[in-house]
Amino acid sequence: MSAQTPRPDRRAILLIMDSVGIGEMPDAASFGDAGSDTLGHICARVGLKVPTLRGLGLANIRPLPGLPPVEAPSGAFGRMAELSQGKDTSTGHWEFCGVVTEEGFATFPDGFPDALLERFAAQIGVAGVLGNKAASGTVIIEELGQEHVRTGLPIVYTSADPVFQIAAHEDVVPIEVLYTWCEVAYALVAPMGLGRVIARPFVGDYPNYTRTYNRRDFAVPPPRATLLERLAEAGIEVSGVGKIPSIFSNRGIARDIHTHGNAHGMEETIALVRGGQRGLIFTNLVDFDALYGHRRDPEGYAACLEEFDAGLPELLGALEAGDLLLISADHGNDPTFPGTDHTREYVPLLVTGSEVAAGVNLGTRGTFADVGQTLADFFGVEPMDAGESFLGLLSKGE
Repeated sequence: MSAQTPRPDRRAILLIMDSVGIGEMPDAASFGDAGSDTLGHICARVGLKVPTLRGLGLANIRPLPGLPPVEAPSGAFGRMAELSQGKDTSTGHWEFCGVVTEEGFATFPDGFPDALLERFAAQIGVAGVLGNKAASGTVIIEELGQEHVRTGLPIVYTSADPVFQIAAHEDVVPIEVLYTWCEVAYALVAPMGLGRVIARPFVGDYPNYTRTYNRRDFAVPPPRATLLERLAEAGIEVSGVGKIPSIFSNRGIARDIHTHGNAHGMEETIALVRGGQRGLIFTNLVDFDALYGHRRDPEGYAACLEEFDAGLPELLGALEAGDLLLISADHGNDPTFPGTDHTREYVPLLVTGSEVAAGVNLGTRGTFADVGQTLADFFGVEPMDAGESFLGLLSKGE
């Protein structure tokens, strides 16, 4: 594979349906996820009507209960295995962009060391913290929200993922103060091998607390240069929509677009396309994961997928000749599975565009990095160290 002349005039949209896995990977048992199947179990438990995704080839990837394959998919389809040792957001997104994580981040499922929290509390000037356990974000604010409002102490919690999360009521702790607390926490926990510190603001009165979209992620940067930096060096702009910029610590990102959920993320993505933005538009749609996967709500998850599917034709209709649209996911989060954490699963891969041959079966890709290698090929930049381009398989007439 040799580099071509960089093509800043080209446009690709990489759309990540956060947590929409499509069945357990062979090593799922080692992650405690044997039997997980996000899409399969949603189809079986609730049923799913997603005609646009189905038309692109979603149901042709593998059998899905009640969702038969189509005879002539309009897009290319397949699934991808995660080569990295993890099932968290950062690991999955980094692998999309050519960085395979061989050693997973540290996790603290039994809570953080007392000494760490004492240092954290001292540095932000509070008497202590509430929580310090693995928990669902909505459950822990219901449990400790009243005490937080009364004392002003931060609610600190984690999960099976490598995260240090701080929840605070926006009327008690101003947003900028919460972000400062997260910066303090980041300096303490990043050297311990954690991947992210997450600000989790909420509003409302007990028992009707609601988390807001003022969430902010403070993420450890990728250990090596990603596709995004390679594109930037070649003069190709990357627009990060949703939490993409924070996942990559803004490295290689020319445009940072904060969003308030899936619908807003799609609106911003479509606006970029219609506005003529070139380069890579990289979008994360977080609601599948944050609102329904972690909360183990299969009915809500199904409705969210159907809402996304209903809005997808507008994006497809905005594409121009030569555009490339790739739809995938970063891990699983089976809403029927025990616990509240991500699940180690294959992820779907759907590709479409005016130059994409219909009905191409891309099979099972060995790594998410195949996407990054394909995009490097598409934009004519130096190939990444990991992954195999499937651009040649997509071309009409090949």
